[in-house]
Amino acid sequence: MTTLAPLLQKYFTTDLITVTATSPHTISSYRDTWRLLLRFVHNTKKLPPHQVQLADIDPATITTFLTYLENGRGNSTRTRNTRLAAIHSFFASIAIDHPDQAGLIAGILAIGHKRDTHTDIAWLTEDEATAILAAIDQTTQTGRRDHALILTGITTGLRVTELTTLTWANTNLGHPAYLECLGKGRKTRATPLAAETVTALKTWKEELRPNLGDVVFPTRAGTHMSTDAVSQRLRKHVKNAAPSTPSLTSKNITPHVLRHTTAMRMLHAGIDTSVIALWLGHESPETTQIYVHADLTIKEKALARTHFPGAATTRYTPDDALMSFLNSL
Repeated sequence: MTTLAPLLQKYFTTDLITVTATSPHTISSYRDTWRLLLRFVHNTKKLPPHQVQLADIDPATITTFLTYLENGRGNSTRTRNTRLAAIHSFFASIAIDHPDQAGLIAGILAIGHKRDTHTDIAWLTEDEATAILAAIDQTTQTGRRDHALILTGITTGLRVTELTTLTWANTNLGHPAYLECLGKGRKTRATPLAAETVTALKTWKEELRPNLGDVVFPTRAGTHMSTDAVSQRLRKHVKNAAPSTPSLTSKNITPHVLRHTTAMRMLHAGIDTSVIALWLGHESPETTQIYVHADLTIKEKALARTHFPGAATTRYTPDDALMSFLNSL
């Protein structure tokens, strides 16, 4: 065991689970961050993860790692900041018990979050979503799982961790059909299911014949998929769909794009943003406003209804009696 290994074990098993009762989704996100960071250190410093010392995770390494996330992995500023928050959390937790590392810890905690000024979001059009689903090879069990997973993601708006940890015990395919999941802030919400999603999940369930506690979208070993695994499978299907739908090549399609797609579909259907916020499990309805800002068609409709100063105006004139009659037919 090295300096870093026991500290990480205590952090995850005691500090997060026992002391602060951190949500499973946050723990999974923090775990993924450290997996990425340790792999990065292994590749850059040629150190196996179990041999990494606390001093090897210095501010320069963290800064280079964050740059790699954005430039090497194509992660967004928001994802970069989320990874940094996970790193900050760990080093803040060990600060009191390790005053000898005060300089190192202070340097890492001083690394700031990058301001995210990019407000555009990506989502799938109906044609793009249909093309991706059609490109999945359903002659294999993995393909049938992926089809059910991506369809569920598009029609429910669940976060990727909510999808991968979903169990059959939280799935009601009767009437009414819905999914229950534990989202951010340990809030449980129920999400209605569309008829096509119910059909796909029923077929998938009949194939698996699972126990209630089994995850809905398992790996071959029966465990839940990682976020990286879902991303990799989605990229594969997007690549296969791109030749028939070229617009897919201009978009960076991640599992979170499926969630954005749900929101935009609801917005285009005229559903109020406060309802969309409840559906997606947003802590604040203001979060949902990003979809309104991102959707050009809604802005164009608003523009068409807007009267600008200086524009010619006309007085209302009722229709001709004959025309009114014809219009009423």
